[in-house]
Amino acid sequence: MPGPISQPKDPLADPSLRWVLPVGRSPWAIAAGYLGLFSVLVFPGPIALIVSLMAVLDLRRHPERCGWGRTIFGLLMGLVGTGILAFAFLT
Repeated sequence: MPGPISQPKDPLADPSLRWVLPVGRSPWAIAAGYLGLFSVLVFPGPIALIVSLMAVLDLRRHPERCGWGRTIFGLLMGLVGTGILAFAFLT
């Protein structure tokens, strides 16, 4: 006789899945991370900066969400990209 049928485990509660998929993260933080990554190309630097600030506001409003690492990365890289862009225009 087979045992009782177990309910499927909630995939969102699996910690290994949270490393792969952006589960429970702020969409602004995800966008800030990617824009920060591409701000090395200089053009998206100011956009990464703006989106990162929106992510900070979103994460403060919703403390249950994750994404501070992506937000800080996007903010720092956005600052670097914006600084390089400003230096290029002023020179």
